[in-house]
Amino acid sequence: MNRRVVITGFGAVSPLGLTASEIWEGLLDGRSGTGKITKFDASEYPTQVAAEVKNFDPTKYFDKKELRRIGLLHQYTLVAADEAVKDSKIFDGDYNPVRIGTIIGTTNGGVRTMLEQYENFTNKGYKSMSPFLLQMMFCDMVPSLVSIKYNLKGPNYVTVSACSSGANAIGESFRLIQRGDVDAMVTGGAEASILPFSISGFCRIKAMSTRNDEPEKASRPFDKDRDGFVLGEGATIIILEDLQYALKRGANIYAEIIGYGMSSDAHHWTMPDPKGEGASLSMEACLRDAGIKPTDVDYINAHGTATPLGDAAETKAIKSTFGEYAYKLTVNSTKSSVGHLLGGAGAIELFATAMAVKENRIHPTINLETPDPECDLDYSANKITEKEVNIAISNSLGFGGHNVTLAVKKFKE
Repeated sequence: MNRRVVITGFGAVSPLGLTASEIWEGLLDGRSGTGKITKFDASEYPTQVAAEVKNFDPTKYFDKKELRRIGLLHQYTLVAADEAVKDSKIFDGDYNPVRIGTIIGTTNGGVRTMLEQYENFTNKGYKSMSPFLLQMMFCDMVPSLVSIKYNLKGPNYVTVSACSSGANAIGESFRLIQRGDVDAMVTGGAEASILPFSISGFCRIKAMSTRNDEPEKASRPFDKDRDGFVLGEGATIIILEDLQYALKRGANIYAEIIGYGMSSDAHHWTMPDPKGEGASLSMEACLRDAGIKPTDVDYINAHGTATPLGDAAETKAIKSTFGEYAYKLTVNSTKSSVGHLLGGAGAIELFATAMAVKENRIHPTINLETPDPECDLDYSANKITEKEVNIAISNSLGFGGHNVTLAVKKFKE
């Protein structure tokens, strides 16, 4: 039989705060993490807003020697991992490092370091380049550094599937525990791509909001006047464990993961299938994997990027999957508050989903001011929805048609 998998720890760095508790409080308060870009002069760009991590001082967490060896992406990840490990207390007693692994998703990896070092190479030659370039640039170093820090000798790899990377990492970790390959996993997603290079690329395909005069209202999923997503950054790390392993050590359990579904749009390299077929297939696969009916679901944490095509397609997918019951569901978008963390999106959204299941509180979708006839579900607009949430699903729908759905259930022994 498949083993049960539970969540025992969270750690996060995001535009709403530097700890998981700060982020959850910010989500419930309906705060926006979006503002004018401060990391560089964005005045010449069509998009001048982003959801930046604020007040992050790396010297509070790392010494000077460490900071020469790790990039911003790794800093966010290691800080989030430290919080998650302490929250779960998973390494407080004896543990077998061979039975614990780490999978973390990221989309762009160390693109910041790559660009900085390429400029050094171009202007000053190869001797000017950092000897730590490769470890800061390669995507796989994100989980590897976590593995090294905690001496984890189980499976260790990175998932790269655009905006679904973090959700894939969590899903694959879930599978490894479920089938008995490991007892626990340190998993999640991370991104640090608020750069002129990245902003330029997204601007060129007109995917981002240009609501520069009202930055805090730029991310507005499902709103009729939405005009694109807001780029965010940060990391969320989640500790998953086999239920018996967690109970044996007396762990605090937030929720149980019960399903993992995937599909492909097979449609276009950026645009979603306008009918939402791919997203619907992913949700259906997740429900089958979890062994639940559509009517068992109480809440959906949507991908909800605030792109005109994406939100309409996801709404169609929900209605296709759930039929008339879709109108009884509560749906929301975490991206309305934290922006789109790309490879980190699925992890922070699963955190919000699990907290809703645990506390029976669904955070608002902020900035939803003008109803869109194409988006006609209950999106918890600008208010907390308090209801019994026994089962919830979280969607991650990436560029290239990568679709992932995770199902979370209220924990009951």
